[in-house]
Amino acid sequence: MAVRDFRFGVNMLKPGPRAEWVRRCRAVEDLGFDVLAVPDHLGMPAPFPAVVLAAESTERVRLTTLTLNTAFYNPTLLARDVVGTDQYTDGRFELGLGAGYAQAEFDKAGIPFERAGLRIDHLERTLDELARYYADEAEPDPVQRPGPPVLIGGDGNRVLRLAAERADIVAFSGAYLDGGLRPRDAAGFAERVRHVEAALNGRDIERNLLVQQVMLTEDSASAYAELAVQFGNVVSAELLAETPILLVGTAREIAEKLLEYREEYGITYVTVIERGMADLAKVIPYLR
Repeated sequence: MAVRDFRFGVNMLKPGPRAEWVRRCRAVEDLGFDVLAVPDHLGMPAPFPAVVLAAESTERVRLTTLTLNTAFYNPTLLARDVVGTDQYTDGRFELGLGAGYAQAEFDKAGIPFERAGLRIDHLERTLDELARYYADEAEPDPVQRPGPPVLIGGDGNRVLRLAAERADIVAFSGAYLDGGLRPRDAAGFAERVRHVEAALNGRDIERNLLVQQVMLTEDSASAYAELAVQFGNVVSAELLAETPILLVGTAREIAEKLLEYREEYGITYVTVIERGMADLAKVIPYLR
């Protein structure tokens, strides 16, 4: 496995009016991040319009969806939107895909919540249709050929294996996705990484980790105790201290932890929820 340089991203969860969105997107770039991400959940920004406006508001950052709920989309119509977004972002777009996991959102949208295997079947069909659409001479061409880089994210065996086989980037959730979010400890996360590695068959793909929270502090023990309360005391402070999806400590300590993650897990692409971007920005200089 080649040693990659780090990339850092921000996942933008909060919708807002145009001027506010533009300001926040510019802040992501000004703070030195490499990627601006938009999720795909009801109550959050509409992914494709948000990505295109983010491109208009910035000059350098890559844009991505982290991740599209493919079960919400007709594959051919999704392919049309992907190509249009790649064109309107001047080839700065990376396509993040997932199978979907939040049943309440399916119910609200009036879309059947199929079992996980069927949702992943749809994700596979979507990948096939994207490839067919990109090659269709009757359809517009994407800027990036054969198409934008593909990220596949999740936690389950099959979706991670699919990422290992077909994606350019695998995104580890670092948590059980069973309608909520329960962090994995270090051993559980390492097992998920090994599962991907067993399916790579010699491929070298980028590895992403979505970090849920960053806390700069010189008192990590107290910070983890506080986080345990935020998790409703259903997860111990000791487990939280082991989970990769939380970064707690001084900027230098967090940088050292990320270097360990690169060495142990091959993680070189780190995305943080927007509320943590100012703190992670203080870590980035230690890693460049």
